[in-house]
Amino acid sequence: MNLRTPIKTARGLGSAKDGVHHWWMQRLTAIALVPLVLWFVFCVASLSGGDYETVRAWVSQPFTTVMLVLLIAVVFYHAQLGLQVVIEDYISAKAPQLTALIVVKFLAVLMAVIGIVAVLRIAFGG
Repeated sequence: MNLRTPIKTARGLGSAKDGVHHWWMQRLTAIALVPLVLWFVFCVASLSGGDYETVRAWVSQPFTTVMLVLLIAVVFYHAQLGLQVVIEDYISAKAPQLTALIVVKFLAVLMAVIGIVAVLRIAFGG
């Protein structure tokens, strides 16, 4: 029979040092998304009357291409971080939790790569 409390067992072991990095990445990606999304909304609104060639020419500009790739990468990384928190908070069984985390990370990378390749194909005339 062990009379130690869980806090007594954990005291002195230090932190896992993983949560702070995750928290910072969520905040930094959220801050990065503010100007990126505002830029994107403003540009799409200004292109509302344009045809396909106008939008293609806009995407082909180097600055626009870089900004769209950044937007896609940051959106999917931020989404993956948020979904990871939800999964860790609401799925208590370890096997389903690990499976869900792997699926979310895989899908985030897959969708980001698909989006980035699509922008690059449009930008380079593919």
